[in-house]
Amino acid sequence: MTSEGWRVGRPRLAGALVLGLVLMQSAIASAERITVLCSNGFKAVLQEVAPQFEKATKHEVAISYSVSAELKRRIEGGERFDVAILTPGLMADMIKGGHVTVSSRAVLARSPMALAVRRGAAKPDVHTVDSLKASLLASKSIAFAKEGSGGVYLMGLLKRLGIFDKMAPKFKPTTTGDDVSKAVAAGEAELGVLPLSEILPVPGVELAGTFPKDVQDYSVMVGGASAAAGQSPAVKALMSFLTSRGINSVIEKKGMERGQ
Repeated sequence: MTSEGWRVGRPRLAGALVLGLVLMQSAIASAERITVLCSNGFKAVLQEVAPQFEKATKHEVAISYSVSAELKRRIEGGERFDVAILTPGLMADMIKGGHVTVSSRAVLARSPMALAVRRGAAKPDVHTVDSLKASLLASKSIAFAKEGSGGVYLMGLLKRLGIFDKMAPKFKPTTTGDDVSKAVAAGEAELGVLPLSEILPVPGVELAGTFPKDVQDYSVMVGGASAAAGQSPAVKALMSFLTSRGINSVIEKKGMERGQ
């Protein structure tokens, strides 16, 4: 192997060793069932890596996906969970309310905001703020999850661009990001605003482009263990697994990146 190849391969090898150590340590403990409440923003990653964790440790990972706001309501309503993956602000509320231990809080990944179009449809020009603004004004309809990170971002962006009132008649609000993708794929909405990680896995839609750097924002996913399960070896192993370098390649493939 060349010296350049070693420099490229070394981080991957180190990540694999860390991941292997995490899984070996967890496998020593008896198998447990870990209940995870996960925001849709991290769904694509967790769907791929959770089976790896289960196979290596024999723990069962039972996952429920939704928008962070809905998961927060469920937790506050008394729903049992072991690990929650939410947006930073709502995770802070969960910690303040005593539902999640502050020591377990960990930033898992982030994904840039992006526009989705129906597969095969013409893609709007979103390379600059001016072209983005023109493309939004020219669009016939735009879908977003009203309580999701994409919806919150879009509302703020339209106000910042000074076009909120002109865009309002085109709004197609939905409950979840999955609903946004379905609306775009079915032709019920021309555009959809979602984190990149929620666009790439959907077969009926495709990426029109990420938002320009000057107005870009990120959907950040934060994990934490419940106050009731924070000392569980299985839960600790899962959190270590989700923050290990061994899954970085999956995170990148799914349109996310490590970051604060």
